[in-house]
Amino acid sequence: MDSLTAMAMDTQRFSIKGRVIDSGAASFQDLLASVYDTPERPRCLCVAGGIEMYVAKHRQFVVKRMPDTGGHHHPACPSFETDSLQSGLGELIGEAVLELAPGQIQLRVDFPWTRTLGRSVPRGEAQEASEVSDPKRRMSLRALMHFLFERAGFNRWSPAMEGKRNQGVLHKYLLGAAEDVLVKGVALSERLYVPEAFSEATKAQAAQRRRDKLAVLRPHEGQSPLAVVIGEFKASEATALGRRVWIKHMPDAPLLVATKTWERVERVFAPLFEARDSDSGHTVRLILAALIRARREHTYEIDAASLMLTSEHWIPIEGVHELPLVHALVNQQRRFVKPLRYDAKSAANFPNALLLDAGPLPVPLHVLSAFMPLKDRVEKERAARMGDASSWLWFSSEAMPGLPERAGP
Repeated sequence: MDSLTAMAMDTQRFSIKGRVIDSGAASFQDLLASVYDTPERPRCLCVAGGIEMYVAKHRQFVVKRMPDTGGHHHPACPSFETDSLQSGLGELIGEAVLELAPGQIQLRVDFPWTRTLGRSVPRGEAQEASEVSDPKRRMSLRALMHFLFERAGFNRWSPAMEGKRNQGVLHKYLLGAAEDVLVKGVALSERLYVPEAFSEATKAQAAQRRRDKLAVLRPHEGQSPLAVVIGEFKASEATALGRRVWIKHMPDAPLLVATKTWERVERVFAPLFEARDSDSGHTVRLILAALIRARREHTYEIDAASLMLTSEHWIPIEGVHELPLVHALVNQQRRFVKPLRYDAKSAANFPNALLLDAGPLPVPLHVLSAFMPLKDRVEKERAARMGDASSWLWFSSEAMPGLPERAGP
């Protein structure tokens, strides 16, 4: 699953038509154009001998990994991909996440993409089963959010990213991550809205672009399409008819939701709402993924919702206990990947981070919190022991041990 490595702002070196060139060179785009749609393949020079890649075109030419080659790159290379089994993605590949062709992804999801107007669930007598099928795994709204954040590269960090993440970057790269992704035969990019960075000077134009994008929600031939909005949760307020949910950078377009529905959201995700009030010493963001439909013209209603936490740098986290580690890695200018849970029942088996600059292999970093359920604590200790000798374990009730040393150039 290729990520949008351009966000890394790191320079890669390639061999193209016998010429060695940096990805930041002024002539890089021209050279890619000369080999686009030809048998010629660039080679990434992060390891001896190089690794074959291919050229794709979106808004500009980009170099992408060939299938199943992510682990062949050096861990410090922007094209490096961790083993999917070290995150919840591994449970979904091949069933809920299908790569139809290099760079083209089909997702099977467990939520609807349309609602039939006026249709109720038919009732009747149970019928004799005529066959037994093998149900395929489908991904939840949370897993879709994790997929987009990982594909956009927000779970990855390098020192070059410092100061380069904001709402504008979130908007650009999440929408870019939705390109070439299909959900139930529909391009995800057509059904995904991420707010632009709000500006008083351009708010009218941004609002019109939002209305144009969400015009896809208009009912058609008895079908009411749905779309996904992803943004940072700001607040909710009670009204006579339900609740208004506000997303940052969308001050003029609240999402409406029934009071009982929102009460369930607050109950299910109570630890995440509480995390915003924690005395952690670090900023935490609460990200909302809302499946919405049009209640009326330009009136958006939440059909389903999921939430996740991120650090102030938009790095997804499982809980507040991971924040000190994430901030230590950022402050010490380390390179790392944050494995995401997706739909796994527990994240305890996965490293809390994978350090990419400590040698030729990623180093698993584990955090054990005293507030974890006993079962998760046992699984976390077992996962740390089963790792190789380089595995690192921090009991969060104690002082954080030193991180593994950075490898030389």
